Amino acid sequence: MPKKSSFEKALNRLEEIVNQLESGELSLDESLKIFQEGIELSRFCTKKLQDAETKVKKLIKDSSGKFKLEDFELEEES
Repeated sequence: MPKKSSFEKALNRLEEIVNQLESGELSLDESLKIFQEGIELSRFCTKKLQDAETKVKKLIKDSSGKFKLEDFELEEES
């Protein structure tokens, strides 16, 4: 999966793959090829979601010892 692909593009392509596989119109070889692509896209999307969740859950202690959510900046994809 190219690094410049966005989560949204990957998710849209994954939906297309599911629709193609569900149609039953592909040969076995074609089905296996796009299934493999779907697995790669699924892993990419899962990683992106895990990264986002980690950023959101990042906690810091304030001066009173209580936890609060810390603001974060989104990193630019290279």
